[in-house]
Amino acid sequence: MLNWNVDEKRTKKEDPEGYKLWRLEQLLNYGFEKGEIDINELKKSWPKIKHNIDPYIARFTEFLLWGKLYSLPDNLNSWNWPPRKKK
Repeated sequence: MLNWNVDEKRTKKEDPEGYKLWRLEQLLNYGFEKGEIDINELKKSWPKIKHNIDPYIARFTEFLLWGKLYSLPDNLNSWNWPPRKKK
């Protein structure tokens, strides 16, 4: 993945921990083309990066890592509520 607005070499040299977090966020939000994400690194970094990730990707990632399904509310509003049952 080519990121045109960030100098990755400089960022990696100046802030290695911040670069790792940024890289994980980028891989989750925009996909990864080669290799895999280190699951242990992702679990360790999750509390720091979960708020910067697309909510639906974050929900799916939490489901894959821990089996959680509660991180997002149901997508119900007044337009798509199920119809009321008649008595």
